[in-house]
Amino acid sequence: MSFWEKIKQTLRSFMNGRNGVDQFSIALMWTGIACSLLSSILGSFVNRPLLAFLSMILSLASMVLYVYCIYRMFSRNLEKRRAENRRYITFADRQKKKASQAVYRFKHRKVYKYFKCPGCKAWLRLKRGSGVATVTCSRCHTSFTQKS
Repeated sequence: MSFWEKIKQTLRSFMNGRNGVDQFSIALMWTGIACSLLSSILGSFVNRPLLAFLSMILSLASMVLYVYCIYRMFSRNLEKRRAENRRYITFADRQKKKASQAVYRFKHRKVYKYFKCPGCKAWLRLKRGSGVATVTCSRCHTSFTQKS
């Protein structure tokens, strides 16, 4: 067995039963990198005390994110780490869906007027140029008038 194979086997046995890298760890690492970069950009404004203070806070936040990311990777509490990762994935998917719907609404803003239902806050649309219409929400069945 070669030297590199022994190192690989040692690392595999060390990480056995540990959480390792998951989507939440990757997101923590990228957030830490972004905070670190922003901190170094703001740190160049040393003659402005507020920006220097903000730079210190961002630097500290990036360090905390790195430490928590490494802690999560080496953690043996798999149930808790998997639950955290599941919550992160659910949150990220929800945000991606909201962003894609906002892009869709923006693309079709000339054809449809988008508005929220006053009862349940669901997004509804009405064809532009149809005047004042009585709209019934398909989710909560609230009826209201809306100008298009």
